[in-house]
Amino acid sequence: MNDSPPAEAISTAPASTAHGTADAPDPRRWWGLVIIALAQLMVVLDATIVNIALPSAQKALGMSDGNRQWVITAYTLAFGGLLLLGGRIADLVGRKRTFIIGLIGFAVASAIGGAAESPAMLFGARALQGVFGAVLAPSALSLMTTTFTDPRERGKAFGIYGAIAGAGAAIGLLLGGILTSYANWRWCLYVNIPIAAVAVIGALMLLHDRPGHREAKLDIPGVILGCGGLVAVVYGFSEAEPRGWSDSLVLTLLIGGVVLLAAFVFWQSKAKHPLLPLRILADRNRAGCFLTMGLATIGMFGLFLFMTYYFQGILGYTPVRSGLAFLPMSAMIILGSTQISARLLPRTPPRLLMVPGMLLAASGLAVLTQLGVDSAYATHVLPAELLLGLGMGLTFMPVFSTATHGVRPQDAGVTSAMVNTSQQVGGSLGTALLNTIATSATSTYVGQHLTNPAQKAQVLREGIVHGYTQAIWWGVAAMLLAAVASGVLVIARPSGRGAPAGAAAAH
Repeated sequence: MNDSPPAEAISTAPASTAHGTADAPDPRRWWGLVIIALAQLMVVLDATIVNIALPSAQKALGMSDGNRQWVITAYTLAFGGLLLLGGRIADLVGRKRTFIIGLIGFAVASAIGGAAESPAMLFGARALQGVFGAVLAPSALSLMTTTFTDPRERGKAFGIYGAIAGAGAAIGLLLGGILTSYANWRWCLYVNIPIAAVAVIGALMLLHDRPGHREAKLDIPGVILGCGGLVAVVYGFSEAEPRGWSDSLVLTLLIGGVVLLAAFVFWQSKAKHPLLPLRILADRNRAGCFLTMGLATIGMFGLFLFMTYYFQGILGYTPVRSGLAFLPMSAMIILGSTQISARLLPRTPPRLLMVPGMLLAASGLAVLTQLGVDSAYATHVLPAELLLGLGMGLTFMPVFSTATHGVRPQDAGVTSAMVNTSQQVGGSLGTALLNTIATSATSTYVGQHLTNPAQKAQVLREGIVHGYTQAIWWGVAAMLLAAVASGVLVIARPSGRGAPAGAAAAH
């Protein structure tokens, strides 16, 4: 960022900002941030970049309509289900090491997926991407947590990180459209290889980390219960979209997942070396951040799903034009994170950014509930994107910063994993829940309005848009609940003043 102080000036920061060391901050840490941000962007991109390439991949590999969802589900299932394990492994063996392992594994999995000759090979590669993403993402965020401890530097660093987390999904849609249109769907996977190569070289040269906490043991029962419960819940949400919420498999997965997670919480209160120390969840600021993140992504991921189909199916946009249509929202997320939240957080309580952010995002979604089949982009979609993007930018940065601030060094990885888990579960729930609501509303609308078979195409288009708008109202409700959660639970004081527990506590 242009307003970031030069490395030479930063290096004179007081030694007390380091985690219990007398060393001055690393003068190359801003370059290290570039590497961390690049890796995080790769992980976030892959949640959406394949979406636009999916029709081409389906045709090339002969996938059935029933199986094509596994290109998306295999990634989200492995990623969301294994994040807690990945975070704890990062704490045990060292974040830089797991960061590099995650990058290399992600690149190898991407190469396998790009070269896939059958649907099963592509599904397996996407699952492998999710596995290594679950190692990489918490390592990246915990490296941020342990590298940037000075409140002002932390604000700028987490502003950049929050912008990437929020805008990466929209950038993925654009990049996916460009690669699919002008190269080949396989390049939506191959593109990760050069990104990972640059990040690995940069990590080896620029990143530093303390040794892992080898005195701790991996909580095997916790791994089975926690990861098993998360996989069941994420899988249940993803299957609810094609099967319906009353399907026996969906109900079994969701109920079984909740039971496993309840057993996991009980076990964590008894375990000598818990996978997720309950003290992390007991802190109301962190709990509020996790809840806010989960609720916010319910609305945001639902929006990406509906607007992608609205642009292409209703407005007739090409994949590239659809991606470009999301750019104003990405720009506002970046502006809100880096130029507003990052500047205000050292002097402003986090909830005074998060609550207005969620209210702005809710108002943006509310604008989209007025969409029709003939709505103009400039008058109906663009204002909503600007409001939503600014709101998410204001919210994401303080969520990431507050959730990971003041955490014990040996818990940085698993705390970072919880932030990512909240985002992943919220995204899975949002996609499944809102899509089911939209499909049901569309069917009802068409059944009530289709009186003349000659008008079937028009009524169907109207029904699809009606379904979108009804579902988006639920997204509005999720954003408003996020505003309440952050307003009630997050009581941290400004990170630049005082040292409240869980917010600006001494590390």
